[in-house]
Amino acid sequence: MTATNVRPSPDAEAMTAAVTAAIRTVEANIDAFGTRYPADTTVANRYPLRPPTAGQPEGANVGWTTSFWPGMLWLAHDLTGDERYLQAAQSHVDSFADRVRGGIDLDTHDLGFLYTLACVTPARRTGDRRARDAALAAADHLMTRFLEPAGIIQAWGDLADPRQRGRTIIDSLMNTPLLYWASQTTGDDRYATAARRHTAQLREHILRPDGTTFHTFYWDAETGAPLRGETEQGHGDDTCWARGQAWGIYGFTLNHRYTGDPTLLAAASTCADHFLARLPADHVGYWDLEFGDGSGEERDSSAAAIAACGLAELAGSVADAARAKGYRDAAQRILRSLVDNYAAGGPMDSNALLLHGVYDKPKGIGVDEGTLWGDYFYLEALTRATIPGWTSPW
Repeated sequence: MTATNVRPSPDAEAMTAAVTAAIRTVEANIDAFGTRYPADTTVANRYPLRPPTAGQPEGANVGWTTSFWPGMLWLAHDLTGDERYLQAAQSHVDSFADRVRGGIDLDTHDLGFLYTLACVTPARRTGDRRARDAALAAADHLMTRFLEPAGIIQAWGDLADPRQRGRTIIDSLMNTPLLYWASQTTGDDRYATAARRHTAQLREHILRPDGTTFHTFYWDAETGAPLRGETEQGHGDDTCWARGQAWGIYGFTLNHRYTGDPTLLAAASTCADHFLARLPADHVGYWDLEFGDGSGEERDSSAAAIAACGLAELAGSVADAARAKGYRDAAQRILRSLVDNYAAGGPMDSNALLLHGVYDKPKGIGVDEGTLWGDYFYLEALTRATIPGWTSPW
């Protein structure tokens, strides 16, 4: 049989079809949303525009998830080479520049999510000075949330709020790449130093001895003493919130990439091994890893998408070939299940890419819905699976 007669593998065919369906939805959403922003989650499987809030109109650039929309546009350009997606992605730079310049909704560590995807990416790829300057301004603002002597970046809210003072969350591991980039760009190591100290604190305190993670952890902001772990979106303070564990896989691996610290790679592997051990039969975990098949609880497809990306990244970082293959195979199994069982069928079915996510089950927010971050990481996982040597924006 000649090479021209070799059929693609079933996985390759499924990935190609999934990419085609996802791109069709992204293209329809360009027409629907333009430079406005969809809500964090779908309502009955369709994204409305982001509701008006804090003096901002409908569809405004507020909240922690808006960058996942331009992030998807950059991925669509990677997958297709079509200039329409490049232009659509770049059209969001002005909004993010205006947001940081105007001080709009900046009291959050999620500036890392926001400005890495929306501004660092165009700064790297096209040399966009507006994007570079906006991302550096965001990094400077993020540094104001770094608390001495605790050595952590406060997650949410006004720094004087006693409920939030000294609190960080496991998601923050994905926000540190903005600080590493800022040090690389400016030559000023204080950004990377803050990121390294913060990540070391999470490794020591948010990762439990049994391989599970706390969602949130508090330090005394004045003395630096570690205080307690809690949850906001998990089932209980001592259970393991699935999306947080997925952030741990990906986030510790990314921080290892920037620092070379072997303890961070070990932390990522610990998170991965526990996550994989708690997966149900179809490889897509429930919203808290406390639950399994027969529990009647909802899955969180967004946690699965994040984990698929993190496992693929981890597979490229571990030295042991057998462990690397195990993580790579697990990422493939999770992604294939998402493609077969959780992906939306296209824009007529839903304007989300991925269904059956959970935002915040305890508060009843976005339960069994599409999520912007789930869509982004699902498309990133597809990109990783279909473009050899793809360069991560993180």
